[in-house]
Formats: sequence, C-alpha cells, structure tokens
Amino acid sequence: MATSILLSSSFSPIPRITLRPKFIFSTPKFNRTVKPINSFSHRGFLTSTQFVPSNCSTKCRRVSVLGESDTSVSDDVMVGEDSANFDLAKQKITSWVYFTGVLGVVLLVLDVVWLDNSTGFGKVFIDSVSSVSDSPEVVMFLLTLIFAIVHSGLASLRDPGEKLIGERAFRVLFAGTSLPLAVSTIVYFINHRYDGVQLWQLQSTPWLHHLLWVTNFVSFFFLYPSTFNLLEVAAVDKPKMHLWESGIMRITRHPQLVGQVMWCIAHTVWIGNSVAVAASVGLIGHHLFGAWNGDRRLKIRYGEAFDIVKSRTSVIPFAAILDGRQKLPKDYYKEFIRLPYLVITGLTLGAYFAHPLMQAASFRLHW
Repeated sequence: MATSILLSSSFSPIPRITLRPKFIFSTPKFNRTVKPINSFSHRGFLTSTQFVPSNCSTKCRRVSVLGESDTSVSDDVMVGEDSANFDLAKQKITSWVYFTGVLGVVLLVLDVVWLDNSTGFGKVFIDSVSSVSDSPEVVMFLLTLIFAIVHSGLASLRDPGEKLIGERAFRVLFAGTSLPLAVSTIVYFINHRYDGVQLWQLQSTPWLHHLLWVTNFVSFFFLYPSTFNLLEVAAVDKPKMHLWESGIMRITRHPQLVGQVMWCIAHTVWIGNSVAVAASVGLIGHHLFGAWNGDRRLKIRYGEAFDIVKSRTSVIPFAAILDGRQKLPKDYYKEFIRLPYLVITGLTLGAYFAHPLMQAASFRLHW
C-alpha cells in the first residue's frame, strides 16, 4: 500500500576466500542490482537462503553474494518498505475518480444487501447469533469470534487465493466478506455497550475522560498503517502484501495489535461493564492471533528479508529501540509528517465528533 522504491548503500569489499563461493544465481557475479520488494512477479524469488532486497531510495542497492549464509545487512540499510510514503505528483486523477466510484458502489451494495432491514441479511444474521444465548456478552463475543475466523481465515488463504483468482478478485472477496461482519459487530457493540453487568463506574473521575480520549486518539495512529494506500484497499491498484519497516513500524512491528489494545483499554475503562470486557477480550485475542499469523505469512512471502526486519523490531512498543536493535534516524519525526498521518488525524477527530450520528444510525437498525 505504498509505492516501492530502491535504497542505495555500500558494502565492504569482499574478502579473499579459499573455498569456491556458492551463488544463488546461475551466472556467478559478485554484485547484483536488487529490485524492490513486491516488484518480482515470481513469488518464490525470496527464500530463506537468498539475500534481501531493499526499496527505500531512488538509487539501487548492490549486494555481494558469497554463499547461502552470507545475508547480513548493515543496520543503516532499510530492508522493508517506507510506510506512509505518499507522492502526490505520482497520483492519477483517474485512479481517485475510480476509487470514489468503487466506494460509492460498495456502500450502496452494503446498504441494500446487509444494512437495510427490509432487503438485507444483517438483521437476520444478528438474530441468528442472538438466538444462541440471551446474554449480550456471549453474543458480543460470538460476533467477534465469527469475524475473526472469517477475516484471519481468508488472510491465511491469500497466497493460494491470489494464484487462483488474482489479486484484485481476491481483495474483493476478502473485503466483501469481512466488511459486513465488521459492521454488524460494531453496530451490536454500539447498541448494547451499556447492557450486561456494571463492574465499575469511573466516569465521574475528573481527569479520566481526557486521559482516555488521548489514549483512544493515539491508538488510531497504530491501528491503520496497513491502509495507507487506499487505492490498493479498493483494488484500484493491484493489492500487495507489504513488508513495512519505517514510521510506526520502528516502534512496534504490530501496530494494529497495539492500537487495538489501547482502544479496548480506553473504552472498557470508561464503560466499565461486562459487554465491554467481552468485546475487548475477543478483539485483543483476534489481534494476538493476527500478529502471529502475520509474522508467519510474511516469513513465507519474504523469507530472510522478514527475518532481518523482525530482528530490528519488536511487538512490545519501544522494546527494540530500548535494547539497541532499532536505530532511529536523526530525522525520524519526518516519517510522520506525511499526508496519510494527516488524513488519519482528520478522520479520527471527525469520528469522535460524529459519535452521536454513529449511535443514531446504529439505533435505527434495531439490532
């Protein structure tokens, strides 16, 4: 979801060796120009015994290949992609017009097929799940579990699915299945968030609302790093599986997990009942699995490139920075002064002020 580019760096001269080097290419040359990640049409190019590509500058990085184990990369060479890199000059007006059209069609279909109680299946789905138990906590957890199984299950089938039907078609299948389930889960939470057993009541604490508001606001900078390229989300551009390394990824390799934990803590502390706890347990559990599954899938796709990124990053925020594995550039702040983060800021503030509208829309569905 970002445009891949190349990085330039220099490696130390190759030392003289007594054994004949083993090359991964049929033609034995010491220096090779490496194409950027995601530019290879052949998925199997990167394996656990091959060197690592990079794509973070306009120049090409050259690597020296001695043997299967010679894959070390300097700490100042970025192996993954530059997240949130949005070049306005490279954008096509026709692509964004197409995106607007696709978004309009998706919302229309979602309303007719799922949201509208007279024509859609959303209410039928909620009623079916609600028939399992009279407990809103159980229903809330089941809705989260169903979404998690479908969402992570389809994500796990991405590689064979894309080979079978193509990247764009699989993205349509993935989004068309996950989006209605996500909407149903969110709507049920909004409508039943104050049901269940009240476990604590802290809303009268003077400073708590401000603290939780800031926590929730910051969580959205972690939650959506994988949706920077909206054109790929809508399948206008061909969807790709990205190996991000800069920006928020320097703080944590799994920002969506961290952001979801922050969001759940803020809302659960504020609401303070059993329904909020059930929703948080389901969401955090789903994202914990997603973190493990995401690492597994990236390892399969990128091999040793992912191993290097993993060695430089951490799941726990700031852990890799504190123990010295992640070296922050002096101008690290510039990785956040980008249009996608500005858009996230605007949308997050807009969502906060639109809470009354979201609640009213959810209530009208009678789920």
